Amino acid sequence: MTKLVSYRAKEAYAVIAIDNGKANAISHEVIDQLNLCLDKAEEDKKVVVLAGKEGIFSAGYDLSIMKNSMESAMELVEKGSTLSRRLLSFPTPVIAACTGHAVAKGAFLLLSVDYRIGLKGEFKIGLNEVAIGMTMHNAGIELARGRLQSVYFNRSVINAEIFSPKYALDAGFLDLVVKPKKFEKTVHKVAKAMSSLNMTAHRQTKLKARQGLLDTLDECIQKDRGGSL
Repeated sequence: MTKLVSYRAKEAYAVIAIDNGKANAISHEVIDQLNLCLDKAEEDKKVVVLAGKEGIFSAGYDLSIMKNSMESAMELVEKGSTLSRRLLSFPTPVIAACTGHAVAKGAFLLLSVDYRIGLKGEFKIGLNEVAIGMTMHNAGIELARGRLQSVYFNRSVINAEIFSPKYALDAGFLDLVVKPKKFEKTVHKVAKAMSSLNMTAHRQTKLKARQGLLDTLDECIQKDRGGSL
């Protein structure tokens, strides 16, 4: 099996990094390996840093799968929505280290975690589904509605507007944007600070705060199953 996702345990947290080709595409294999790494982090009771590779967090789902058939596309979308649901309810804090472009499912991953650190630069962040001829799935719409600033919701979901890291911060895709020379140090600092939280309180509060969104996502995943894009 080709290794597409790595797990590196540090003292206070674990780095889970995706490395799958030029687009850092999200495929069935990537999701399977992400889940295995999340299992390991959960077992180790580690804060998670979810990262891409240099210049790109992820450009979204593997297009070869999405274009193969409606059935294969919907199967991958359902799997991705279930991953987002898991991240939103993960027992320890999950931090996204957005190492560059984050489009489509890459941007949805940003909306699925607890804290997002973006890299300053000429990067594109957003939901491009409508621009490439895809009707957005119900789970994606509700995830965006739940995590984006309301004034940016229509611009992102319906108009497929793509943002620079600076404006992605305003929209709600990111929580912090830092210069490249400070990026790694900042990610380490935030992850270490998160590791000092009381994890029981963190998990219970997270589940209470997101219960409505999690219930909605469960309904949407069911609704999207057997639907169409």
